[in-house]
Amino acid sequence: MSKDAVGTAQAAAPHRATGTLPADAGDAGYSKDLKPRHINMIAIGGAIGTGLFLGAGGRLRDAGPALAIAYLVCGVFAFFVVRALGELVLYRPSSGSFVSYAREFLGEKGAYVAGWMYFLNWSTTGIADITAIALYTHYWSMFTSIPQWVLALIALAVVLAVNLISVKIFGEMEFWFAIVKVATLVGFMLIGVFLLATQHDVGGHTPGLGMITDHGGFFAQGLMPVIVVMQGVIFSYAALELVGVAAGETAEPEKVVPRAVNSIMWRVALFYVGSVVLLALLLPGSLYSGDESPFVTVLSKIGVPAAGDVMNLVVLTAAMSSLNSGLYSTGRILRSMATAGSAPKFTSVMSRSQVPYGGILLTCGVCVLGVGLNFLVPSKAFEIVLNVASLGIISTWVIIMVCHLVFVRRARSGLVSRPHFRLPGSPVTEVVTIGFLLAVLVLMWNDAEVGRKTLFLVPVIAVMLVAGWFGVRRRVGENAAREAARTAE
Repeated sequence: MSKDAVGTAQAAAPHRATGTLPADAGDAGYSKDLKPRHINMIAIGGAIGTGLFLGAGGRLRDAGPALAIAYLVCGVFAFFVVRALGELVLYRPSSGSFVSYAREFLGEKGAYVAGWMYFLNWSTTGIADITAIALYTHYWSMFTSIPQWVLALIALAVVLAVNLISVKIFGEMEFWFAIVKVATLVGFMLIGVFLLATQHDVGGHTPGLGMITDHGGFFAQGLMPVIVVMQGVIFSYAALELVGVAAGETAEPEKVVPRAVNSIMWRVALFYVGSVVLLALLLPGSLYSGDESPFVTVLSKIGVPAAGDVMNLVVLTAAMSSLNSGLYSTGRILRSMATAGSAPKFTSVMSRSQVPYGGILLTCGVCVLGVGLNFLVPSKAFEIVLNVASLGIISTWVIIMVCHLVFVRRARSGLVSRPHFRLPGSPVTEVVTIGFLLAVLVLMWNDAEVGRKTLFLVPVIAVMLVAGWFGVRRRVGENAAREAARTAE
């Protein structure tokens, strides 16, 4: 364990003795305006993204029906991550979420790495989102004459305005975004089940097991394509940890969070695995494309009018939801870091409506660079940033599991108390999950076109993190000393 972590443990001990938990200074000043329905729908929204609505088409073509196994396996590990985070939330709710827990269990260096890798994840995801929004908007002829970068800038401005007003507006926006996504998936699945039950013709094909057995079987493309697509599949679950951040702004996290976390598993099984199996039973995998939503492919084959328009609107909604979540979460994470000295001071600033607008504006500033990327290389902007974001997601999940391992070890030593809501199978669950996530990174090397180029960024990011730490470590030390003095008073 690092000296930072030891120091944190020693500082935390007196608080355990008196029965009060150490507070993250970054948690002060927030409202508690997120209602249970907001948290529940944020959990649903985090589990359903553009990775399903758009990305599943290309993955189904590449991996075949076995894509369902990839979604299930990654979904199980994603559930373990969010379940571990949920236990930490009930131990001590914090808007700083896993960055706050990394500070307590891994020390300031751990919090620094966790925070900036998460910022890297969401700032680059934000660029991907505004790029996607611009691309989806170009689907309609009335917008094709507008440059892609202009549409990206408009989308960013709209979502920024929503985030700066209040957390309640953010919650309402996410609530209705999630409603749209769930209603669309349920509607499609009902149509798909009807087509399957009635053996209705779908583009000259009869739905059923024959769509799988007559076209190469379950592993039509072999095992390796299934493994390679897991990087993209993990990205589909990237916003699940948002539940932990949002818990810091709800009045009763101990009631809301367990319900929201536990429901994630059946949502993954129903919406992801169920949808992919249904798609595989309706059409051969070779007919799906990465350039079109698989749902649009099916609906257009049966002559549903305006299927492309409706689904494009839903995918647009999913991208807006992701951008909205990214600005929200990074604003809170950066404020937690700023109060510790590891992020710019202005990111700790709160507005009168109790919104950490400094951090939100910093993330927005990086997204503006994405607008420039859309201007310079509009055809490659989405792919460039998506690859970088995947590194941030995997590192964030690994840090959450490492924090939980240390948390459980301290609980066994009597330093902290575990809540009733626990990650099952600890510490084996954490170790296996970390191993799986690291294995995904290693397997990315087999993807020479995308994955290997992404891995080349790892040493570059590492150098930037080390250089940044040397730039902030004095301020972090001074802040820690002031906080220790304040606690001792």
